[in-house]
Amino acid sequence: MSRQLIVKPLTNAVGAEIHGVNLLEPISDAMIDQIRTIWLEHGVIFFRDQPLDSSGFLAFARRFGEVIEYPFVKGLPDFPLIIPVLKLPHEKNNFGGIWHTDTSYLPAPPASTMLIARELPPVGGDTMFASNYAAYEALSPGLKEVLRGLRAVSSSAKAAVTKTREDRLADSASSQSRQDMSAEHPVVRTHPETGRLALYVNPGHTTHFAGWTEEESEPLLNYLFAHQVRPEFTCRFNWAPGSIAFWDNRCVLHNPINDYHGHKRLLHRITLQGDIPK
Repeated sequence: MSRQLIVKPLTNAVGAEIHGVNLLEPISDAMIDQIRTIWLEHGVIFFRDQPLDSSGFLAFARRFGEVIEYPFVKGLPDFPLIIPVLKLPHEKNNFGGIWHTDTSYLPAPPASTMLIARELPPVGGDTMFASNYAAYEALSPGLKEVLRGLRAVSSSAKAAVTKTREDRLADSASSQSRQDMSAEHPVVRTHPETGRLALYVNPGHTTHFAGWTEEESEPLLNYLFAHQVRPEFTCRFNWAPGSIAFWDNRCVLHNPINDYHGHKRLLHRITLQGDIPK
């Protein structure tokens, strides 16, 4: 008999906590299918009190897809596919501390990302998430029509997000860390599993529309960046040790809040392979 999961949505637009499962125990394929269905509906899901070790965390992630390397920072010595998301007490910038979609500068960006909390500040260090489904659906018919014909360029070298990597590149850079990567994707993508339409630009990586200059692109991109993160499209997650977040990069933005100077914050991250956006 399949165990009944308890789903507690954080907001109407995005995010839900899942209760009623112990990830330290064997998980059936049927339960993984349930979790995946909830994830696809809510965009990002959260689990509490799941103190998985690195081996268990990796095994759980692999139930949802192929785990891939992150191109800029080395993984853990014994688990190279798990990278540390770390801010030390003396550092001022947090890793990825801007609204973004993970590595959209790759030809086939990741489908999803999974984080588990290891060490946290006494207060602060929450992560915000925003629904690109909700953002697209709230646009006017006229703007939707314009955007459906556009493609946008994402770059790993955009200054705003590059600054958030500096501390980790100084102590744990990978062999690819000095490469500038870029890719062109549709501004509105069709989710390959749900069929829903989502905005697919982000402040961290999107530089301009294909065929437009950066100067020409800036006004419309800035409008979209602000629109994407309107409060009614977002949720905010308060971490605790053993918390897990699992989000869909194809339809969700995220932003780790940098409000805990003087304290250490360490999470471990796994990235799952995606496809070419269409």
